Amino acid sequence: MLVQRLRYLVALARERHFARAASACRVTQPTLSEGIKHLEDELGVPIVERGQRYQGLTQAGERVLAWAHRIIADYEWLAQEIGEMREGLVGRLAFGAIPAVHPVVPLLTTALLDSHPGITVTVLAQTSMEIQRGLDDYSLDVGLTYLDNEPLPRARTQPVYHERYLLVTRVDGPFGTREDVTWREAAALPLCLLDRSMQNRRILNAIFRTAGVEPAAAVETTSLLTACAHVRHGRWSTILPHTFRPLVATLPGVHLARLVEPVAEHSLGLVVADREPLPPLARALLAAARRVDVDAWLAGAEAGGPLAEPPAVQGQSSRPADRSAQPIRSSGAPV
Repeated sequence: MLVQRLRYLVALARERHFARAASACRVTQPTLSEGIKHLEDELGVPIVERGQRYQGLTQAGERVLAWAHRIIADYEWLAQEIGEMREGLVGRLAFGAIPAVHPVVPLLTTALLDSHPGITVTVLAQTSMEIQRGLDDYSLDVGLTYLDNEPLPRARTQPVYHERYLLVTRVDGPFGTREDVTWREAAALPLCLLDRSMQNRRILNAIFRTAGVEPAAAVETTSLLTACAHVRHGRWSTILPHTFRPLVATLPGVHLARLVEPVAEHSLGLVVADREPLPPLARALLAAARRVDVDAWLAGAEAGGPLAEPPAVQGQSSRPADRSAQPIRSSGAPV
């Protein structure tokens, strides 16, 4: 009953409305209100500011809410551990991924589900800051983001692959037949790039500055799909991680060129909250990722090779990795 009442509190804090919170918990509003009142009686403090409508939590209520997130997460992870002992790992994995990594996500989720078909994965498109907040408040099990640029605090990391960059432009444009284009040359094109709030854009800006230029992005977006659409249907060019090559290389009228001078590279990987024990589902994804050689798969894509299955990491089998193998790294670096 305690866990259920804590769920009521979390729902109320999220929805900020008693009726919506009750609906989210699939109970009546009186049941939810009574459950929170019982919680207040048990703890001996008021949790919710009283009024005809929801007015927020008391100072004590905010503290209870923080513990509620942790207790609920621990209870769910315990249930996953027991379920794994009985019938195999089941449950829903909440997986946050920045836009730049979306072409790689299926390689990891497929490897996970091949080993644990009882798991359901929810992939959430998030910024790196949203991933950090999700890890902190237990709403996220694992994230995939940059490791060597604006590293997340309070996170343990496991490298997955390295990202390079492509100019995506029109075949009838000035660089439509070039294999390599310099960053300085790309800066002179009419560009559609990610919004400045996105970490990928901040990385691109830093590379342009290294080349001694500033990009003139006439169109900015939070969607890489929108950027690609501008290339496909307009006079624009964009810059994408090389992970997008298999997705855009066959688009009519579109040409891809490597960006050089400098040849820039960044490390991306999985991040989990820096706590023990690791959530069982997150632990399973980390193990699955260690069995996939994403860099080799991307090299094959760059060379125009077959893309059916990513190669396994040398020396590792397709069986689930041992839980104690390859400990992930803990980072306390500031954002």
